[in-house]
Amino acid sequence: MPSLRGGDLTLLLCGCFLLLPLLSHGADMPLGSSLTPGNSSPWLSPNSTFSLAFGPSPASPSLSVASVSYAGGVPIWSAGAGAAVDSGGSLRLSSTGDLQLVNGSGAVLWSSNTANQGVTAAALQESGNLLLKNSSGGAVWQSFDHPTDTVVMSQTFSSGLNLTSGDYLFTLDRGSGNLTLRWARRGAATITYFNRGYNASFTANRTLSSPALTMQTNGIVSITDGTLATPVVVAYSSNYGESGDMMRFVRLDADGNFRAYSAARGSGTAAEQWSAVADQCQVFGYCGNMGVCGYNGTAPVCGCPSQNFQPSNPANPREGCTRKVDLASCPGNSTMLELDNTQFLTYTPEINTEQFFVGITACRLNCLSGTSCVASTALADGSGLCFLKVSTFVSAYQSASLPSTSFVKVCFPGVPNPPVGGAGSSSSSRNSGLRSWVVVLVVLGVVSGLVLAEWVLWWVLCRNSPKYGAASAQYALLEYASGAPVQFSYRELQRSTKGFKEKLGAGGFGAVYRGVLANRTVVAVKQLEGIEQGEKQFRMEVATISSTHHLNLVRLIGFCSEGRHRLLVYEFMKNGSLDSFLFSHGGDANASKPTMPWSTRFAVAVGTARGITYLHEECRDCIVHCDIKPENILLDEHHNAKVSDFGLAKLINPKDHRHRTLTSVRGTRGYLAPEWLANLPITVKSDVYSYGMVLLETIGGRRNFDIADDTDRKKFSVWAYEEYERGNVAGIIDRRLAGDADMAQVERALQVSFWCIQEQPSQRPTMGKVVQMLEGVMELERPPPPKSSDSFLTATTATSGVSSSMASTFASSSAPAPPVPSPNLEQEIAVGRSASARHREIASLPLRSSEPYMTM
Repeated sequence: MPSLRGGDLTLLLCGCFLLLPLLSHGADMPLGSSLTPGNSSPWLSPNSTFSLAFGPSPASPSLSVASVSYAGGVPIWSAGAGAAVDSGGSLRLSSTGDLQLVNGSGAVLWSSNTANQGVTAAALQESGNLLLKNSSGGAVWQSFDHPTDTVVMSQTFSSGLNLTSGDYLFTLDRGSGNLTLRWARRGAATITYFNRGYNASFTANRTLSSPALTMQTNGIVSITDGTLATPVVVAYSSNYGESGDMMRFVRLDADGNFRAYSAARGSGTAAEQWSAVADQCQVFGYCGNMGVCGYNGTAPVCGCPSQNFQPSNPANPREGCTRKVDLASCPGNSTMLELDNTQFLTYTPEINTEQFFVGITACRLNCLSGTSCVASTALADGSGLCFLKVSTFVSAYQSASLPSTSFVKVCFPGVPNPPVGGAGSSSSSRNSGLRSWVVVLVVLGVVSGLVLAEWVLWWVLCRNSPKYGAASAQYALLEYASGAPVQFSYRELQRSTKGFKEKLGAGGFGAVYRGVLANRTVVAVKQLEGIEQGEKQFRMEVATISSTHHLNLVRLIGFCSEGRHRLLVYEFMKNGSLDSFLFSHGGDANASKPTMPWSTRFAVAVGTARGITYLHEECRDCIVHCDIKPENILLDEHHNAKVSDFGLAKLINPKDHRHRTLTSVRGTRGYLAPEWLANLPITVKSDVYSYGMVLLETIGGRRNFDIADDTDRKKFSVWAYEEYERGNVAGIIDRRLAGDADMAQVERALQVSFWCIQEQPSQRPTMGKVVQMLEGVMELERPPPPKSSDSFLTATTATSGVSSSMASTFASSSAPAPPVPSPNLEQEIAVGRSASARHREIASLPLRSSEPYMTM
């Protein structure tokens, strides 16, 4: 045998050391060992069942992730929960015993935190457990105690551990052992969307001491605990009991579902055998923010609520949707778009804070009137529940099997979508499209035939009838005109009101009559009195009034300007005016309508405030109402508040003295702001004062100017503040409510009313701030006492000091100052009469408990 020279021996030894990593399957990795992307051999378990190596990152193929994988490439654990490194990165076992994931820059992305704890080597076990052990072979750290998203056979997952995958989190509930799934995006509230226990075979009612989840080799997912004699079955895999060279595991997937899988050795793929959430669309956030989850056949698909939205990332529909026009860009011009068979997912903790027992219409309107609400869901399953979505993240589910009706707030107009989901193939899409065209043609043919038949009948029977001739033309205009007010003739309105026989009420601007148009629409026709404007000016003012569109404003349908006749046609309010619910008339306690509950009163107060806010701050031309009172707050069939008579003050001749309640001081006694009685301009703050008086009456159920023994013969507003100072809030509210009121809301509404009726206009809030205060968005401070209007008359050139920091937020400057004329004088109603003359004029007005205007 030839001898080896020294150089040959050295070369042979070097070659052996180079081959050592390839030959040492299951051998320990000593301190100083490292793995790098693409340039080093993997660390293997004794039988090569598992390997630790770098592979491409799912998020970016140019980056790499260090993972423990089953034979064939099914990952079960990753260093740093999937943290990715560049080509210069590595996974290394440092000389101090710390396992570190290091980027090419040298930055440590993840660490086992085992430095100087006696670690001597690392080993990948045949179970898939990555072990850091000491000199005696004991475990200092192991991957089974720090799982990422997977639990494999022979691994125990205890209640103190978490599985994470993207925004999702899986835990085992301590005490009950329930499987718990949560959506936990950073910066948002954590949502629990799944919390289930054992199957029906487990009936014991007990508290577990230390529950743990295991995946058995036969495909059973079970719970073990020290208090249980045998494991409790949670689920059976669909291939339960089947044998073979395979690995079984449970995993929290990136779509938020928790599933059981089996993978054959060397296949590189895993087959799903069971899932915790049977309906994938019930997983919160599956389709991203504002995304709607539906089904295309059997697979979930993601879409947007309506054409008002667009995908955040067209390449990945699961990233959600964004609004084409943000709600902040259309204040006061938003609407609620109805989504049939749709539910906005609401789980803990939202379900505990934003649920109400109201009908579908109220569920829509409550969200529309709430500044923070973006969507709402009425379950329509018999529970009567309504959920309001006020969070920054909204997840929706649409299915024909869902009874829910949902609404999403969008800028007007709302453009609906076709249902989420569609045909499963191009051929079926073409067939569906062909069927749609056939249906459209058939419908058009039927509709055209009906229209033609109707026209023939009208031509034969009604074309010469004086009852239908002109009115039908107006009916067509009313039906099809794009929001413009309809012009009626005096004869048409005389006929629709049956000669102005059914009088609904009378007020400062004229009498109101019930009418029925030719298309059977019920309306309220107001005959204006004291109008001297010419035809052109009247039409301009009517056009301004009709251009205001808001949920809480009475809609103007049309008008009549014919000779001396000036009439306005409004939508009919079935429940009449607010005063009929608050006060009794004619001294008869039973003459008023049934007592309005507190929840409805508060909703009316907020709705009224929102309507006035629109007039002041959001419509094109600022409109000062000048006559806010309960008689001018009307209620529709659902008791939604609508403000009426806005914009009429500019139509009335200021020299007209024919009306008892209408003089140059435009308004109603008891609701007039003090500046009406002084030689000061009238601004939007005058409406704020009137609203404060109405709000106080809504709380107390009595007129502010009523004098009674139970108020110590004082004006109600003065007495109410004294009782509020004494802490007797319960004594102020309407006795008919009988404990029905939410006292926190009552106290907040009281404080708002006292802020609104402050003597100095600068101390009153704007109506926008009034809405925020009522809704609890804006913090409230204790209001100073409101003073009487007499004291205001004696100090028209002085100003009272602002008593709190909150009052300063209502003023236009940091220091209190007397009210001064607004620079936008064309938007205000200037009053140029002396204070003493005004005072005499107001004092001469008759004192009446009620002056109904539009009682319906």
